[in-house]
Amino acid sequence: MEAERLIEAGRRALAGSRGALDVMAEAWQAQALARAIGSRLELYGPVELRSEARALGEIGAGCSALDHPAVLSGGVRAARLSVIADVRSVLAGLALLLGESGIALVGVACDTGEDGLYWQCIEAMDAADESLERVHGMLRRLAERERDGPYGGIRGPAASAAGP
Repeated sequence: MEAERLIEAGRRALAGSRGALDVMAEAWQAQALARAIGSRLELYGPVELRSEARALGEIGAGCSALDHPAVLSGGVRAARLSVIADVRSVLAGLALLLGESGIALVGVACDTGEDGLYWQCIEAMDAADESLERVHGMLRRLAERERDGPYGGIRGPAASAAGP
């Protein structure tokens, strides 16, 4: 499935979440999708994004989020990722999803009286925030590439680089 469609499905599911466990499950789904997109961009994305993409693909990889019953019952959406058609658009959509996920997690953390759930929210918020930083970094690199053109920072006619 195309990355933009998966991101939109995640945003709809997060918006429709009812209760703390649903929000947690959707936050975990968002993080799994961020890792999958990062891993895909590391292998096939623009060269200047690969180090940030590698880091994005590793964030939260050790957490037990995918063992959550709500995630397991619906399956992991990120497993259906097949193509990233427009890198900039996908990264912008992923930034929205991660931001919305972080906001939803803050709400759960503030409303819970359960220590375990509170700390799971804090861990998930940290992962969402770190992922969002990486995505913003990749968006900045894409903007720099467009601004600098195909030859990096070289500007002006070729004769000017050779001197008078």
